[in-house]
Amino acid sequence: MKSQEIVPLVLSIVVIILVAVLEKHSKLVAAITATMPLTAPLALWIVYSSVGGERAAVTEFSLGLLLGIMPTVAFLAAVWLASRAGLKLGAMILVGYSAWGIVLALIALVRKVLGGLG
Repeated sequence: MKSQEIVPLVLSIVVIILVAVLEKHSKLVAAITATMPLTAPLALWIVYSSVGGERAAVTEFSLGLLLGIMPTVAFLAAVWLASRAGLKLGAMILVGYSAWGIVLALIALVRKVLGGLG
């Protein structure tokens, strides 16, 4: 295995363990740890390495990362609202992914109508 494959896996395991440990002491700190920007820099590193730092490719990928934040925020907002409404975990996740998919589809539609944003 290459380091580009091992590092994300190891960091993911470390974050999961940290969240499990921190959750017992502070829900807020556990949540902040769970949402730390780990995968984006790792993905950026992988893309940067694979294209030899070629600016246009890295810029296009970076825009994709930025646009990808919006559906993720929608997911988290929907999960929060669903939890406040008293839904169980499965329903909360389903509502979250529904919101994620809707926002992702809207972004794709806007990009198609406008001819892309990058």
